[in-house]
Formats: sequence, structure tokens, C-alpha cells
Amino acid sequence: MAEVVFEARGVSKYFPGVKALENVSITLTKGSIHALLGENGAGKSTLIKIITGVYRPDGGELFLDGKNVRFSGARDAMGAGIGFVPQERNLIPRFSVGENIALEANSAHPLKRIDYATINAEARRWLKMLDLDIDPSTPVSQLSVAKMQLVEIAKALSQRSKVLLLDEPTASLSPHEADVLFGLLRRLRDDGASIIFVSHKLEEVVAICDTVTVLRDGNNACESRSMAGVGRQDLVRLMIGRSEQIPEWPERDSIGKPAVLELSGVSTAIGHRDVNLTVRDGEIVGLYGLVGAGRTELAKSIMGAFAITAGTMKLGGKPVRIASVSEAIHQHRLGYVSEDRKQEGLILMHSVLENAGIAVWRKLASRLGFLTDRTVRTKVLPFINKLEVKTPSLEQTVGNLSGGNQQKISVAKWLAAGTQLLIVDEPTVGIDIKSKAYLHQLLRDLSEAGTPILLITSDMPEMITLADRIVVMNDYRISGEITNTRDYGAMSEGIMQLIHADAA
Repeated sequence: MAEVVFEARGVSKYFPGVKALENVSITLTKGSIHALLGENGAGKSTLIKIITGVYRPDGGELFLDGKNVRFSGARDAMGAGIGFVPQERNLIPRFSVGENIALEANSAHPLKRIDYATINAEARRWLKMLDLDIDPSTPVSQLSVAKMQLVEIAKALSQRSKVLLLDEPTASLSPHEADVLFGLLRRLRDDGASIIFVSHKLEEVVAICDTVTVLRDGNNACESRSMAGVGRQDLVRLMIGRSEQIPEWPERDSIGKPAVLELSGVSTAIGHRDVNLTVRDGEIVGLYGLVGAGRTELAKSIMGAFAITAGTMKLGGKPVRIASVSEAIHQHRLGYVSEDRKQEGLILMHSVLENAGIAVWRKLASRLGFLTDRTVRTKVLPFINKLEVKTPSLEQTVGNLSGGNQQKISVAKWLAAGTQLLIVDEPTVGIDIKSKAYLHQLLRDLSEAGTPILLITSDMPEMITLADRIVVMNDYRISGEITNTRDYGAMSEGIMQLIHADAA
């Protein structure tokens, strides 16, 4: 019988008016990768916070190496050997990569002189394990979201934890980076590590996990079950109580439709060269590439965050020069769902209603500038309901919601705004399978109604599900494009051939 390393037994947690967890249990054995699954609002985040010492349970017990434990805080849990890689990055932007990785070790000796050579040498060791070629002296603020995520993982690995908890670790990673991470996790498991793996990507769970616990509505739908013989549809039924419903959308031909966005020979201040891209009325155009290809940077250039230094950008057939993000939103009706919702997509200290309505305030305000909450609520509530945002009320502070529900609000904001062009950058990061299906249908319906969408996602199945055409980027240039046949095998092979052919 496998050795039990960690156990949560009959754990409950209540908040005013909310039952977050009730009598939930999970058992983690030595040398295993254990999946923790559930929809947004099922109780995963609460259980994670109890395991990592952020919350104290209102009922039940925790056991580490067979001994009853009560953590007084996150640092207490960390000191006991509980390592955690959060879904939302928790790095200090102005510190270097090396300083962030060594932060906990250095904080134990605050008066000790910092040896940067040793810090950077140690950081390189962990970065190399993740196949990450970054100078440890680089400030974290200069990294992409994906590289920040990998630095978070390197930081957790450096602490040599008994239990390593990974919350959506591949959400911002390319397939190659995810493969490298999975290889590392398997080696850690084979060396005796105990890993809790939280993900909404069920293909990953089936591929890498040994056991699984599923939560539904704050209760165990299954507890510490072997993954032997368990497939994707079994997990879906445990999570949502029914089988997954996969849409069969017909192919669409957008040839001849008017172009809403046209880039011709565009270069940008951030490094793009000779970019040609067209998005037509009612079309979903996918922008795919490995991390560092320049996709998000191109989107931000379209939005006016980075200057276009050469070439022509047209909206509705008319040349434009957009000087700021505010101009893009309010004068040209461009919408942008950011991949970094915490820094760019939401105001965490404001309410759900204020965040969901911020993009329509100017449109809804009276001639004298007056605007009521009732007017905003009428406009945004249908989208909040459609995406099944789980919140006690529209007055709830967004920062108190789960990451998945925050992402739903950042999407609802632009759906309510009625944009001329919608750019969606990693729109379903941290979103559960049922909500992802709703969001996909919303984007499809939005495009059917005439709104063109530029879709950036590292999730290949999502790209092939949604996009009419897929444009491939590499090294801040366009490598080529493919019309989507929705044949997953052929499409993924064709996309990767374009990436590697251009790289070669």
C-alpha cells in the first residue's frame, strides 16, 4: 500500500451566506500526481487555500506524514513542506528572476549579505530543468506572462517541497513548454514527490495524473480515485453531472465579405516587421504561435499600446493611426480581452458591476453625464448570467472571486460593449469546461451577428474549434495561414510545420 503523505479529512469551510466546502476529503500518496478537478465555484480554490495555510478550516482535520497539523498562515505551511504555484502569478516585478526564486531562502536570514553570484547560479539550475533560457538577472517585469509562470514553477521547485501544488500551471504555456513541464513532473514523481495538479485541460489530466479528486458544489463528487480506466467523459460527468456537449458548427466562407481590420506591411516599435493580416466581417481569425512569437504584442499594437512605425492599418477600409488604448476603445470601438486579467483586464478592488460595465459607461451615460447602476445592470447582467459568474452579488469585490470567475467578468465586459472588432487573448484560461463551452458559443454567436474576432490562444483544440482561418506567427512575423478544416490531426500538423519551417 502506498505511503500517505498528506490528507485532508472531512474539511468544511463557510463564509457569510456561502457553503464553500462541506465534509471534503483528499488523500495524497508518495510518488504520485493527483488531479484536483471541479468547475469554477466548486470549492477548489477554497480547498487549496486551506491546504496552503491561507484559510483555517471550520471543520475537519489535516494530516502531514501522519501527524495532525494546523497551519497559522501560508509561510507556516511552506515551512512544513507545502509548495504552491498559484494560477495568478505572485512574483515581485521589479526584482530579478534570481531574486524571486531565492526570495524565501533569503527572507529566513534578513541580515545576511546577499550573494548574487550564488543566487543566479542556483536560479540557472532550476531554470535549466524547465528548459528556460533566461538570464537570472533579468527583471521579472520584462518577462512574458508564460515565462513568469515558468519562473513561479522554478521558484516552487527550488524549495524542495514534500507536497507540490500546481494551480493551472500550463494555462499560459505553449505545447512545447507544457511537454517540458510534464517530463519534469514525471521525474519528480518517480523520485518520490507528491504533486497536486489542478487543471481544466482534461487531456492533460488523463495523460499525466495517477489519481483524482473531483469537487462539485463544495462536496466530493469523487475522492482520491485511481485514474486507471478513467477517461475524459468520465471526468466531465463527475464535474458537471452530465456528458460534454460538443458543437458541430458548419464551415464558413468569409471570402468576399468586407474587411474590418487590415494590416499591410506593418512594422511596430516593439519589433514586428512586414506584417500582413486581414480580419473580415463576422470572421474568427486565429493567431497561433509559440510563446515569444509576438502575438500579444501585435494585439497591443493594434490597440495603440505600441506604435506602428511603418505600413498601413485600416479599420472599415479607412487608414487609421491609433495613439492610445483609450482612443482604440472609445473612438474606434475596439475591444481587448487581456491574457493578464489581474494587471490589465480588471480593477480588482472594484465591484463585479463596475468591472463588467466600465466599457459601456460612456455609451450609456445621459447627455448630462448621469449614469445609474440600474442602467448598467440591465446592460451587463445577461452576459454575467450567460457565463454563469458565481458571485454573491454584483456588489462583490472582483478580487474576492476565483480566477475563473474573474476571467468570465473580463469577457462579459466586452461582450456587453458591442465592439467593432474584438481581440481575445487566451480567453478561457482558468475557466471550467461548461463555462468554456458557453464562452465558445458566445464568441461564435457574436461572429455570426457580424462582429469580427481576432483570437489568440495557446490551446490548440480551442483554436481549431473556433477559428475560421489560422494565421501562424513566429519571431514577430507572419509565417503563413491555413483555412480551418476542423480536422484536428491535419490542422495541428500543418500549424506546427509552419512554425518549424519558418524557424528553420
